[in-house]
Formats: sequence, C-alpha cells, structure tokens
Amino acid sequence: MERRLPSLNAVLAFEAAARHLSFTRAGRELHVTQSAVSHQVRALEEELGLPLFVRLPRALRLTPAGARAFAASRDALDRLARGLRRLPRRGRRSLAVSVLPSFAAAWLLPRLPRFRAAHPAIDLHLHTTQDLADLHAGEADLAIRYGPGRHPGLRSDRLFAEEAFPVCAPRLAGLLASPTDLRDQVLLHDEVRGAHGGWAQWLAAAGVRGVDARPGIRFGDARLLVQAAVAGQGVALARSLLVEGELESRRLVRPFSLAIPSRYHYALVMPAAASRRPEVRAFREFVLAEAREP
Repeated sequence: MERRLPSLNAVLAFEAAARHLSFTRAGRELHVTQSAVSHQVRALEEELGLPLFVRLPRALRLTPAGARAFAASRDALDRLARGLRRLPRRGRRSLAVSVLPSFAAAWLLPRLPRFRAAHPAIDLHLHTTQDLADLHAGEADLAIRYGPGRHPGLRSDRLFAEEAFPVCAPRLAGLLASPTDLRDQVLLHDEVRGAHGGWAQWLAAAGVRGVDARPGIRFGDARLLVQAAVAGQGVALARSLLVEGELESRRLVRPFSLAIPSRYHYALVMPAAASRRPEVRAFREFVLAEAREP
C-alpha cells in the first residue's frame, strides 16, 4: 500500500511549534528562522486542508485538529527516535533502561562504571521517570520497578526489599533522646503509596503515643525527601536503600534503631523476547550480581 506522508521537515516544524506554542522558540530548537517554521507549518496546513493553529497577536493556540495532529506527530517521532537508537552502530549495541530517579541516583549510578568497564560497546540510555514505561510498546528495553511484585506478561527478577527508619541531620539527633521527642520536630513523609505504613506505623511499632503522624512535609520524590533531611529541615522516615550513602558519609544519622519492613521490593523486568538479546542479558547479569553483593 502506498504511504502518503507530508514533508518530514514540515512535521518536525509543526511538532516543535506545537510543543513550544511558539514559532520563535521552535526555530531556535531547529536552528532555523521563525519565518521558516511558520512557512513549513503553513505548507502542512495547506496540504492537510485544515488549520492547525489559532494565531493570536502574541501567542499560538492549537485547534482541535492541531491537538490531534500534535499527539500523532509526537508519538510518531518518539517511535522513530527509539527505533533508530536501537540500530547497531559499528558493532555497538544500545540499551534503554527505565528506572526511578531516586533508585538511579542512590544505587544504580554509583555502580555503572563497573558495567561500562565490562561492556564498553553497549551504549546505555537511562530513562529516569516516575511513570511506568510500556515495555511491550518499546518505550524501554527493560526496567527496574518498585512495587508489590505484579508484572503481568513480563519476565521478572526480584532484586531486594527495603526497610524504613527515621533519619536526620547529625545536629538534630541530639534533640531526640527518645521517640516521643519527635513531637517537637517536623516530620518528612515519603509519599510512595503502599511502600510501608509511614510514620503512623513506625510510631505504633515504637509504642509512642501523643505524637501526631499527620503534619509535616510530604515528598513525591524520595530524592527531595533525603535532601531535605540532610539540610536539617526535619526528621525523615526514609527507605534504607536510598540513604545508604548519606549514612556512610554521616550526612545523615539514625536517631533510633527501630525499622519497619517495606511492603514493596525492587524487581528487574523485561519482555521475554528482549531477554534473548546479548546486551539485555549482560545488563541483567550485572544487576543481579550487584544486588547479591552485601
């Protein structure tokens, strides 16, 4: 079947303009003039027979047809980029890994030099995101996920679980003779839902009454939680894996020894077909070996 497509340059210009809602900013990104972008978009509109933008005096707004065209062009360009990135280049192989930003910073990045030294011909692309990559759609080759362990349709290797315990900057630790002293401190909360019971469960396990577990600061990104604790902004109930480095460097300390187990664990997941690729096997073996290290 004949594939009739508009000019790729016109699609690129339109997608950039729709993303920025500006011909000027799109031109800067594409290294062409504002008028060149405007000309390409106008040519695409004429070819489609539809207006894609409402042109206001100092702004652009997508028309309903433009919004649909933007979604389609963005998806197509993303898929094209992923497909081309996977092409072998003179004996090199590309590997895309989806991983939580907090896990990447605390655990994976410090270990990557060993992987690079062992596999210099593998070009690694880390997709650090809170969102679940659609591995079946090719958004990544494999992923390291944190959750209750349900990965339908994917090959899964359990890596490790965690525990949660209070941590704080050393200067705050002297103010915490017992858990009841937490009532005078700002509590920092990790908002990963379901990972553990949070401050309420820890206080109950410690047998503490009279400390309200609800107030404080809540963080959707565990990296920010750790940074806030290091800065002395309060006492964090932190997940063990994410504060290993700070505890070793004494930027954080544990004022109390009690820990509560996490309900979640980390797992390495991938489609079964991907697991047969040599670069995927190499990364899987590396991660499993690192996870077994004490």
